[in-house]
Amino acid sequence: MDTFTLITALITISALISYLNTRFIKLPGAIGVMVVSILLSVSILVSGKAMAGFGVFIKDVTSNIDFSKTLLDIMLGFLLFASAFHFDYRKLKEQRKPVLVLSTIGVIGSTLIFGLLLDVITTWLGIDLPLVYCFLFGALISPTDPVAVLSVLKKSKIPPSLETIIAGESLLNDGVGLILFITIGEVAQQEQIFSITHALELFAVEVFGGIALGAVVALITYALTKKIQDFQTIILVSISMVMVISVIGGVLHVSIPLAAVAAGLILGNTSLGAKTAEGLQNYLHQFWELIDEILNTILFVMIGLQIVVLPFIKNYWFIGMLSVVFVLVARGVSIAVPAFLLKRSLKTSVKSITILVWAGLRGGISVALALSLPPSDYKELILSASYIIVIFSIVVQGLTLNKVVDKLVK
Repeated sequence: MDTFTLITALITISALISYLNTRFIKLPGAIGVMVVSILLSVSILVSGKAMAGFGVFIKDVTSNIDFSKTLLDIMLGFLLFASAFHFDYRKLKEQRKPVLVLSTIGVIGSTLIFGLLLDVITTWLGIDLPLVYCFLFGALISPTDPVAVLSVLKKSKIPPSLETIIAGESLLNDGVGLILFITIGEVAQQEQIFSITHALELFAVEVFGGIALGAVVALITYALTKKIQDFQTIILVSISMVMVISVIGGVLHVSIPLAAVAAGLILGNTSLGAKTAEGLQNYLHQFWELIDEILNTILFVMIGLQIVVLPFIKNYWFIGMLSVVFVLVARGVSIAVPAFLLKRSLKTSVKSITILVWAGLRGGISVALALSLPPSDYKELILSASYIIVIFSIVVQGLTLNKVVDKLVK
């Protein structure tokens, strides 16, 4: 299947699934699209020969898409830039302490707690999964997914301060999660022993390098766009900027997600400087909101359709459901302990912690990282369990978030 045909098929399937959800099922946008995609995948697997032709077509489309590369190298920069572009930096600044704690200490703590819990249960069940791979699993599943989180928060009734904390955390915690994933992955592959110096060096390059790249490219873009009033040219420059960030970020080995977030925050919270800047800014926001919605729909369809190419997922349902519990426990402890120790700074209550735990969704990034793991005896288990966590997170937590908020916030 050539590239154009593949893109055509993916967009057409996404449009059809979006239509079915909007017309008949009527679940919230991204969640509904993923639910329909999952139902379609399950129907194909269950029906067998009854949907043979269509099933082969869906499997062909899905198997020809490199999900990990497509998301991490292409789509993620656009999605994060669009999300950050709409984010109010002033609100983020007000909640900077809890956001920084959750996106650093919270991720590290969650990774360690999840890894230890998983090691205990796999040892007890007689499942061969070394401790280092338990921590590797924890590193890829602990950071909350900004795409999933922000798509759900758009229509939630969560208090504004908590919404800012959750959204800000999800935008910024990829750096720490990625460093942990790369560092632990190197140890797992026995390329080197764990080194704090190496981890800190990697963190500095990825995080600060990514932020610097995003800031520099955004400032150059701002300098160019403030001198013109042509909407089409401004749109082209902004699209080019995101693509340049992805390319240069890959070459320099800095964090593309953080670079996209930094660029989005800068450009989204500055004026274009022209007489018609307000109107152009509104048009620009509308354009990137549209891009965000379209890519979100395609991404959640891709996640849902992954079932047809992960036949081994049925072998790991039990450990996957246990992993769901471990993720929630690990997140709860990693939030509660810093909140208790820094209660004057964080000002979080039991109700707030509960909402923070339940709103910490995992999404496509975790699946993409799991798919990027090199072949090993443990990849199938980690990938299957990651996928089960993502399904539970988006469908169950996403659909019940407003109910949890309504019950706790009165």
